[in-house]
Amino acid sequence: MATSAGPLDTGGADIATLAEALGHTFTEARHLLEAVTHPSVAGIGRGPRATTGHYERLEFLGDRVLGLVIAQWLLERFPEENEGGLAKRHTALVRAEALAGVAESLDLGRYLRLAPGEADAGGRTKPAILADACEAVIGALYLDGGLDVAGAFIRKHWAGRIDAAELPPVEPKTALQEWALARGLPLPVYEQVGRTGLDHEPVFTVRVAVQGKGSEAASGPSKRAAEKAAALEMLKRLG
Repeated sequence: MATSAGPLDTGGADIATLAEALGHTFTEARHLLEAVTHPSVAGIGRGPRATTGHYERLEFLGDRVLGLVIAQWLLERFPEENEGGLAKRHTALVRAEALAGVAESLDLGRYLRLAPGEADAGGRTKPAILADACEAVIGALYLDGGLDVAGAFIRKHWAGRIDAAELPPVEPKTALQEWALARGLPLPVYEQVGRTGLDHEPVFTVRVAVQGKGSEAASGPSKRAAEKAAALEMLKRLG
C-alpha cells in the first residue's frame, strides 16, 4: 500500500484496530484507509508515492447508504406513522450531530490521517470532520462488504437513537414558525448580522425576530445552522 512521502499526522493509531472496532475484516484495507484520510492530506508528498486519496468520495456514498438504511428501518419501526413524521425522524437520524456522536463513540478521531496543520488545529475533535469521516466509514463498509455489512453497522450504532425518538423531532425554525402562527403573529424574520472565520471554516451570526417578542442571535458554521440555532434560542426564551 502506498504511503505519503511527505509529512502526515496519523495519530499513532493502527487502522487494523479500527477495523476490529467496526466488527468487519476488510478484504480491501485501502477502503478504510481512504475513509479516515482527511482532504488536507491530498497532494502531500511528490511523485508516485504522493497521497491523493481522501474521504470525500466515500462520504458521498456513505451518506446515501445511511439514508437508505435509516429510511427502511423507520418504515419497520413506525408502521403507522405518516410520511411527514417519518421524514422528520429521518432528518434527525442522518444529520451531522448524530454522525459525530457515533464517531465519538468509536473514538474515530484518533484514527484520522491529517495534515499537521489540521491536526494542530484540533481536527481530531471537530464535529464536522468526525461526521464526514463517519459517513466515509459507512461508505467503506458498503464497498467492502455490501449493504448487509453497512446496514448491520448502522443498526448497531443508531439503535439507541432510533429507540429514543418517541415523537418526531421538530426542527427549531419550523417550531418557531408554528408558535408564531398559532398566536396570529407574522412569520419570524431572519437576518444575517455577521460572518467571521476563514473561507473554508466560516462562522455565520444570524438574528431572528418575532413581532412583539424581541429577538435572539446565534452563530453556526453555515447560515442555515445559524438560523436554526437562533430559532432554538428564541424558543427557549419564549418557553
